[in-house]
Amino acid sequence: MEQRSLPYLLLLPATLFLCVFFIYPFLLVAWQAVSQDGSFTLEHFRTMADHWKFSTAFWNTILLAMAVVPLQLALALLMATLVTRMGAGRDVILYIWTIPLGISDLAAGIIWLAIFEQTGFLNSILSSLGLIDQPTTWLGYQDKATIFIAVVLAELWRATAIVLVILVAGMGLIPKEYYEAAEVFGAGPWKRFVRITLPLLRPSIQTALILRTILAFEVFAVVAALGGTNLPVLMGETYVWQFDLQDRHVAAAYALVILAISIAFTLVFLRTLRVPKEARI
Repeated sequence: MEQRSLPYLLLLPATLFLCVFFIYPFLLVAWQAVSQDGSFTLEHFRTMADHWKFSTAFWNTILLAMAVVPLQLALALLMATLVTRMGAGRDVILYIWTIPLGISDLAAGIIWLAIFEQTGFLNSILSSLGLIDQPTTWLGYQDKATIFIAVVLAELWRATAIVLVILVAGMGLIPKEYYEAAEVFGAGPWKRFVRITLPLLRPSIQTALILRTILAFEVFAVVAALGGTNLPVLMGETYVWQFDLQDRHVAAAYALVILAISIAFTLVFLRTLRVPKEARI
């Protein structure tokens, strides 16, 4: 009896933590989004949808995620492949590449702001090379495309390491015998990567994509540092409604929209990257 109850006892602290710090707050936010003076209503969602910034913030968030996540996955795959093939100095290189993980979102945004602002590093370099005569305003309110690119670059620099760590761990679990057998049969590096690494790395890729996509939909501090209100995103509008406009009901509606999008993409990744039992290591 004690052995049967032991797994449940071990799961109890984590279950209580989720109930107190996730499920209960989620229920409160959900009720705020659909209630007004104690009665059910969808008026807050209508207010959110009718606001002129909602559509722009929605598509900016989607486009940022679609730009950042695939690029991060491609970069992380390249970096993880290089790291796993290294001998001496492998741990040092991996440590250097993961340094941005210790930098907060806002700090990363400020670092890239120092690069793109008028008196920043980019203008200084271009001026020293004689490519420009006077400083360029890269992040002006009329240069939304440049702000978008700056945010993408900042996110690539800041968060690619998350995907890298997951993929390096996954590659470490692939038996070396598979590669040795493929070499015996004449498979080149690219064929081994496509036929062995990628299929056996699907669980790690699935985890990395889910994690990074969810975090991409929650991007806020980097956008606030580089673009302010010139590039509205869903999380930024949630902050505005909660603290600037003092309407926690509409802010809760925004939070539920972000949650719904995250769940939808998670289900897509779980479906498309599902690993058959016979293919698992």
